Amino acid sequence: MTDRHHVREIEQVLDGTQTGRDSFVSASWRRCVELYGMDPSRNDPAHIVTEAELRDHRKQAEWMIGAARSSLQSLFRQVAGQNYVLLLTDAKGVCVDFFGDDFFVDDLRAAGLYLGSNWSEDLAGTCGVGACIVTQAPVTVHQDDHFGNAHLSLSCTAAPIFDSLGGLAAVLDISLLRSPTPKRSQNLAMSLVTNAARRVEMANLMAESRRDWVLRLSDSPEFLDVDPEAAVRLDGSGRVLGYTRAARRLFPDGGAILGRRIDDVLGLTVDDLPDLMRDRPTEDRIIEMRDGGALFGHAIAPQAPRTAPRSSRQGGPLAGLAGDDPAMEQVLSRAAKLARTTVPLLITGETGTGKTRLARAIHTAGTASGFLGLDCAGLSPRALQDACRDVKNPTTLLLRRIEDLPEDTAAALAALLDSHGCLRPVATTCVGAGALGLSRPLFHRIAGATLNLPPLRQRQDLGWLLDRLLRRRAPDDMRLSPSARAALLGRPWPGNLRELEQVLDVAVALCEGRVIDQPDLPAPVGAATPVTDPEESLEQVMEACGWNMSCAARRLGVNRSTILRRLRKAGLQPPA
Repeated sequence: MTDRHHVREIEQVLDGTQTGRDSFVSASWRRCVELYGMDPSRNDPAHIVTEAELRDHRKQAEWMIGAARSSLQSLFRQVAGQNYVLLLTDAKGVCVDFFGDDFFVDDLRAAGLYLGSNWSEDLAGTCGVGACIVTQAPVTVHQDDHFGNAHLSLSCTAAPIFDSLGGLAAVLDISLLRSPTPKRSQNLAMSLVTNAARRVEMANLMAESRRDWVLRLSDSPEFLDVDPEAAVRLDGSGRVLGYTRAARRLFPDGGAILGRRIDDVLGLTVDDLPDLMRDRPTEDRIIEMRDGGALFGHAIAPQAPRTAPRSSRQGGPLAGLAGDDPAMEQVLSRAAKLARTTVPLLITGETGTGKTRLARAIHTAGTASGFLGLDCAGLSPRALQDACRDVKNPTTLLLRRIEDLPEDTAAALAALLDSHGCLRPVATTCVGAGALGLSRPLFHRIAGATLNLPPLRQRQDLGWLLDRLLRRRAPDDMRLSPSARAALLGRPWPGNLRELEQVLDVAVALCEGRVIDQPDLPAPVGAATPVTDPEESLEQVMEACGWNMSCAARRLGVNRSTILRRLRKAGLQPPA
């Protein structure tokens, strides 16, 4: 039976009327109608994926299921007897783990509160999981907050779970088939689910960090060692390798967190971490923050010495694309798993980040026998048809710069992919997936999965790349001087890998001996003529960095002790 009052309220929201709903609910209602073409009066059944699809979703989320199991079991014990059901969904909204009362199992299945249910917003309308995925924040969608008529009795409270690189990994949802009318009745559920999500993130970070330092943080000492609020994973130089979502507050500037030095935001270095281990009272483990605040810290030492770069890529064409970088490690791990499938791939990244190189490595690691590369700019339907006319065996179709594909060719490409099942499209783009402007049918034919390559300025393996690329271009005994290496490590690299390769080519050509020094390096792209007085240059950098030595050291590509030594030598002091 249709709730006419609910339908009328949605119509009011679409007309711009404020009805008192939470803003995220009103925004979701508008998307349901304007983007997804949904009808709130329909009693659509729950969306359940097939058993084969569920197996695939659970396999891909296996690591998260393992990390979340203990927290879900603990949470379910806390709400036992109150008719709550717990759902763990992947980042696409598909339920991959479930805790509920067997007595209500038929009702739960019918409502979609069960394994395999898909609660993404474009299928289920406004709901806890879907809204959480869109907002990436904890939400309660209570009764007639839901868009669909079939879900008006449900109350769903969901919290996002992020991986250690800051990406959305899963959603934890606690739901009731029937609940008290006031939305505030779910305040306790919100507290429980957000705390459980935080503990899942902590468990995942700890599982990944056995060979690295972990700094766990809390506002008070009482729960520091047993239930901390945030944590960061650090390498031996104090750079961030991973973090829990709550640790973002340490970096209020909103910039990239991975690769940042912890002494940028806290009054300590990696050498101070042993003083924060458990052999000291928790109330003595105080860490001053750069903004004047303070936290309590618990440092956990690596369980074994760091040796060779850790990698899940056991050799093969993908192994040589990156060194020890967390973001690239995740990208290449996904690429290795997807390479031997026929899933269409979209590779995104700034110009020069190595998208075509990654596409060719995926082809080499895969099963397709043929490879065909096309530049999309100016590609006509006739040229597309001619290029693919004789393709009969499984073939990788590389579509470079898919954002430049002409409109008339886009329709021809969609038809070609439908008629040639042997083609596996791998498209590259310099714009984000959401900004491509392709039709939805074509987008879903080329973007079964997306791989996003980070820019070079965010990668932690730049030193490894310098050595690897130099070995390919120069005699074995040619090397970079310390000052040349520092200069290269401090550049912003707007042209990414392509710019880095060209800089090394120039340096090798200009170098007259076996050591590449700073004068052999071409000036950075767009850089002004260097200041001849090094002390004047240092003072300018210090001014630009607000006299923050860590910031200046990064910009100059040296360590803090070098900056301090140069300041003393030049007699430079911060302004009073």
